[in-house]
Amino acid sequence: MFKRRSNTALPMTQSAERFDTLIGPYSLIKGELRLSGSTRIDGRVEGNITAGADSVTVVISEGAQVQGDILAHRILVAGKVSGQIHATERVELQAQCMVQGDIKYGSIAIEHGARVMGLLLQIDESKRELSGDSDLRQALNKAKAG
Repeated sequence: MFKRRSNTALPMTQSAERFDTLIGPYSLIKGELRLSGSTRIDGRVEGNITAGADSVTVVISEGAQVQGDILAHRILVAGKVSGQIHATERVELQAQCMVQGDIKYGSIAIEHGARVMGLLLQIDESKRELSGDSDLRQALNKAKAG
């Protein structure tokens, strides 16, 4: 009567992505990261992460921690992020993740159990570039007025 549904059409998985850089589980990086290729973070980063290329994916693995803002094309979070996230294409939040900060995204997938303490703001298709905090202020003003 009830069939188990196969979830074979996952849009982005860690094993399907090719990573140019891996930050190991025992690594601590302090400072700004500027990426030109897809990166998986298994350790800790204290500082902002910025990806310059249009097709860069940043993965924050389970157990990993980032204290800083993240700007990339695609961002997958399974660990903990304390800072704003801006994904020009897609954000995926896995069940065990914790995000403390606002999230700007083109599209988003959130698994049951993911925790977010911040605003979720979909960016306009015509404005897929970082536009500063004006969008956040406008959303806050709308929420206060309404």
